[in-house]
Amino acid sequence: MVIAQRWGHEAALVAAGCVILGHMFPVWLGFRGGKGVATALGVLIPLAWPVALVTAVLWVTTVLLFHYSSLAALVAAVAGAGLAAIVADKGTALLIAGIALLIILRHHENIRRLLAGTESRISLGKN
Repeated sequence: MVIAQRWGHEAALVAAGCVILGHMFPVWLGFRGGKGVATALGVLIPLAWPVALVTAVLWVTTVLLFHYSSLAALVAAVAGAGLAAIVADKGTALLIAGIALLIILRHHENIRRLLAGTESRISLGKN
């Protein structure tokens, strides 16, 4: 991202998209990668730091309140896309919305478990 930003904002947007896609669908792992949440935060920081800050705070708050990482990721992704539509330029907002959509799609199994009440929770204290 830092290198791409030296070539301009459009190059940074392309790099951010490639970083997300490369993380979620790596060729060397048979296109089975991560869900992109932490990677999304990593690209949001240089692209739209206010959006990154709000989404990080929302993620932490949701985890503290409900103890579900997947729910926190979904809340942060949707809120980030909405906030980006208000505060970011059109290209950045569209990229962030696309990233949010990919995060939601990658969490389809978690969404099913959340709805069924079988999603695993994060333990935040001593047991």
